[in-house]
Amino acid sequence: MNIPGDELYTLLHAALKKRGQETLQRTLYHALREAILCGRLRSGSQLPGSRTLAQQISVSRNTVNAALDQLTLEGYLLRNRQGTRVGQFAHRTIARTLPEPDVRLTKRVALLPAPVPRDTPVMAFTPGTPAINYFPLPLWRRLYDRVLREEGSALLGYGDPAGEPSLRAAIARHLALSRGIDCDASQIVLTEGALEGVNLCTMMLSEPGDVAWVENPGYSGAKSAFVKTGLAMTGIPVDDEGMCWEGLDAPAPSMIFTSPSHQFPYGSVLSARRLALLDLARQHNAWIIEDDYDSEFRYAGEPVPAMLGMVNNAPVVYLGTFSKTLFPSLRMGFMVLPPALAKAVRPAIGSLLRGGHRAEQRTLALFIEEGHYARHLAAMRRLYRKRYRQLREVLGAELHTPHRILAGEGGMHLTLAIDGIDDQRLVAKARAFQLAPAALSGYYLEAKQGQTGLVLGYGNTSASQFAPGIRRLQALITQQQGEKG
Repeated sequence: MNIPGDELYTLLHAALKKRGQETLQRTLYHALREAILCGRLRSGSQLPGSRTLAQQISVSRNTVNAALDQLTLEGYLLRNRQGTRVGQFAHRTIARTLPEPDVRLTKRVALLPAPVPRDTPVMAFTPGTPAINYFPLPLWRRLYDRVLREEGSALLGYGDPAGEPSLRAAIARHLALSRGIDCDASQIVLTEGALEGVNLCTMMLSEPGDVAWVENPGYSGAKSAFVKTGLAMTGIPVDDEGMCWEGLDAPAPSMIFTSPSHQFPYGSVLSARRLALLDLARQHNAWIIEDDYDSEFRYAGEPVPAMLGMVNNAPVVYLGTFSKTLFPSLRMGFMVLPPALAKAVRPAIGSLLRGGHRAEQRTLALFIEEGHYARHLAAMRRLYRKRYRQLREVLGAELHTPHRILAGEGGMHLTLAIDGIDDQRLVAKARAFQLAPAALSGYYLEAKQGQTGLVLGYGNTSASQFAPGIRRLQALITQQQGEKG
């Protein structure tokens, strides 16, 4: 031991005196461990016997032995018949002076899109968040309690890896009525939101190096999934009619990601090109991932049919989510597979998924089957239609900077194209005023080459916040333009 015995006892006495709410055993453990790590107790140093140590610091021998045993278990001490010694740490550098490790993330992680901030509480104009304060929480709680009361511990196991059969059947019936998709429960796999559905598609249907077509601009979650699985992404421009590949010199795809019913973030609808895209996918033996994230909220014209239901055996995997129609923390989505694909992947689902969330899934099944889901969708459709029109009126009155409203007439967001602004810096400054629109350029594969503008979410933003929020954004734009001048 390289310090006198009295100094060791003094160190331990001081630690015991300052121990606060910590137990005597943990206090001794931490004091001795710190002395070893700091080099005050060197490798090979002999410690006093547990009886002597206990007497000197006035604690029980059991307490001392418990602390020494824990340090021995972790390798700091060696205990045998010859006594207790500090472990051998050859050429050891003192822990406190160790340099930070050289952290090298993989290239795939470095290529991931910037994450979207998820604030609590949600800031005004945040895209993609529904009116969660309108969700019928008391009703949901009663249904959840009923499920637990009737089924109890039977729901505590993993369950079917594809999800609860009752919910999959309820979703199939809902899709037949609302989206024109003729499917059964065996074709549906429940996921933790739409993003897990994209991840599963890339794992099941692509190989590293394959080409994926993505809308540009488009959903950043899909880009993350493709980067993680090593796909080569080709950005396909978007116009007022959705994805526009005509005349584009692009490599043949093995996967095509599109949001045809309400393109994100432009809001356009893929109409006349739908059949052409299905034909293109067949020609290249490619799969289309159809992201139908908020088609329930359409405010003009007839509902747009899903691509999966347009022709028989379409090479389409349909993705849906309850994050936009109910609430995000439910973390529940689903994928509908064509019959042949559903049959092929059924043996693999158990390895890819583990099931779970059974009580929530059974509750959602009741919510749908008893008509509560349809009523909630109707109420939210009326609310969002009203907010959409109110926001357009406020933009006309308060946003004086030249801008273009891109598509619209549906969903929970409205996108503005605004030339000549630094939209990334603008949205960063807006957060100081509790405003969280998204920068339009951030949804492009190459942000510097994309259209600048703002994506304004109005799903969870009350109409009373529209005018002051838009006035503040106008002030920030004016300030930025003045700085440029």
